[in-house]
Amino acid sequence: MAKLLIVEDNEMNRDMLSRRLERRGFVTIIAVDGAAGVAMARAERPDLILMDMSLPVIDGWEASRQLKADPATAVIPIIALTAHAMMSDRDKALQAGCNDYDTKPVDLPRLLGKIDALLKNPPSATP
Repeated sequence: MAKLLIVEDNEMNRDMLSRRLERRGFVTIIAVDGAAGVAMARAERPDLILMDMSLPVIDGWEASRQLKADPATAVIPIIALTAHAMMSDRDKALQAGCNDYDTKPVDLPRLLGKIDALLKNPPSATP
């Protein structure tokens, strides 16, 4: 099954999301800040990344930009997860390189649909 990297600093959100995804057959790995998320994505090469945008060390926007700028991780789909529900926040996440955007609290059926769509049709690296 697919390996998902969850980059989330809130322990309750991390635990809830990882448990719910693992029950659906996904393998989950976890990073607690943006810098650790970038390092773990480079080392583990997950199939998809769920990226909180409000993170310590480096925020999710910068972590996403770094991952998309690196040829080794550029093709890994990233779904931005944030409590910020403004259209400008969605646009900012997409401009940072995220492939999709979802709001917290997580609506699991909606998020699973986005995960499945990106796993079936992964993005290609931009030249």
